Amino acid sequence: GKLGRYPPWPGKIVNPPKDLKKPRGKKCFFVKFFGTEDHAWIKVEQLKPYHPHKEEMIKINKGKRFQQAVDAVEEFLRKTKGKDQASSHNSTEEKNRRNSSEERGKQSAGEEKRKASLSEGKVKKGTGEGKKRVSSVSSERGSKSPLKRAQDQSPRKRGRPPKDEKDLTIPESSTVKRVMTGTVAGFKWPPSVSEPAKDSDPHFHHFLLSQTEKPTVCYQAITKKLKVCEEETGSTSIQAADSTAVNGSITPTDKKIGFLGLGLMGSGIVSNLLKMGHTVTVWNRTAEKCDLFIQEGARLGRTPAEVVSTCDITFACVSDPKAAKDLVLGPSGVLQGIRPGKCYVDMSTVDADTVTELAQVIVSRGGRFLEAPVSGNQQLSNDGMLVILAAGDRGLYEDCSSCFQAMGKTSFFLGEVGNAAKMMLIVNMVQGSFMATIAEGLTLAQVTGQSQQTLLDILNQGQLASIFLDQKCQNILQGNFKPDFYLKYIQKDLRLAIALGDSVNHPTPMAAAANEVYKRAKALDQSDNDMSAVYRAYIH
Repeated sequence: GKLGRYPPWPGKIVNPPKDLKKPRGKKCFFVKFFGTEDHAWIKVEQLKPYHPHKEEMIKINKGKRFQQAVDAVEEFLRKTKGKDQASSHNSTEEKNRRNSSEERGKQSAGEEKRKASLSEGKVKKGTGEGKKRVSSVSSERGSKSPLKRAQDQSPRKRGRPPKDEKDLTIPESSTVKRVMTGTVAGFKWPPSVSEPAKDSDPHFHHFLLSQTEKPTVCYQAITKKLKVCEEETGSTSIQAADSTAVNGSITPTDKKIGFLGLGLMGSGIVSNLLKMGHTVTVWNRTAEKCDLFIQEGARLGRTPAEVVSTCDITFACVSDPKAAKDLVLGPSGVLQGIRPGKCYVDMSTVDADTVTELAQVIVSRGGRFLEAPVSGNQQLSNDGMLVILAAGDRGLYEDCSSCFQAMGKTSFFLGEVGNAAKMMLIVNMVQGSFMATIAEGLTLAQVTGQSQQTLLDILNQGQLASIFLDQKCQNILQGNFKPDFYLKYIQKDLRLAIALGDSVNHPTPMAAAANEVYKRAKALDQSDNDMSAVYRAYIH
């Protein structure tokens, strides 16, 4: 089969937490993945011995993260040299493991820590296979978060990590990582592992959110180590498209894809489109940004008009309303390449009036238009875990199926053009206001003689605990303001959200106050830093 995003990955069997229930009817082991600190229940047939498959794995994957994982395996082997675990892993043991009964599966896996390279298998989830997001958190803070499920929204207690698992190291700062909920790697080993989803199009699943079923396999988090957030909602009026588990089974569209704008978000999106096998032509205002993607197999477009005229579907992701308009209406712009049947998807976060105007001029030339702003940041873009909010041409939305699955974990279709712009501004308004509140609290703690780290520890134990809160507080405490989401762009979104409120005479006093703080931060030359640099606006 064609390689998906994840090749076989090295891991070792460890003791599951006491409170962590084993999936019903599954002969599986609890596995820790080297180099990522992710954990998951893995079926027996998906496990392969490390040593016999080591060279095969290395040939398949040349990535930096994979090399780090291999290095971690070798380091583990060096540490455990002389112990029974190091010598017990061989092909005979693998055969015994495959033939082991359910009773043996219940025995302590800590007796023999085995290394395994993982192969592909799918787990059905409702009408589609959902992705889950994992972040590792400080081992000292012990944050918990409820695992939300469609039919049970109550928090679930987490198991404590086994005491003998002391070689587990978790970085101090949180990082967003991806975990396999079904497709755990890019290889298809036994055909029986994969089961087709019951849907007319197995690669892109539409479902009413109220009909989302709970997953057949639930990956529960380890207390004080990992947080798993399964994002589901009870909305009945909006349809969503849920991506396959790790995009391993995506069949890329045969349509030629164009992409304009290689910023923080666009770069990750294009990289994932290429990884999933799409034919992509790229253009960027500063051409040197295209070089990396040309090396990865992309084609170079000389102008936006050329990209649109040579591609079937052209995506764009630029900074603001002015840039979005200039890209379409400017010299050698998108509009000059539009002919009947050409498709344009604007992923920029802009106001509804701007996107409506662009839709009208595209459609007037016979083109098809979709707005598709994305919720996320650079890390989520790189990981292909964005949330896509789309509106406009429904047929075009469906034509973008494989592209959206490559770049995101979920996409929502919100109806007519303008709806996605409004929703995106509201989402970012909430996020921007929350970020300013976090900065306000941390600085108030400091000036009143309270420990900022302790404040974070307390917040991480309460109902406000989230990946966003933890990451941004870590940025501030470490003085690391490398942009994951530019401060100047969150301020732009707050400004546009306030204008949206003005247009319907709706008060937005919280956003207005936050906007003033971000403007202060911009005056302090923080525009090109991460949004968490709003903290510096509060420093006397």
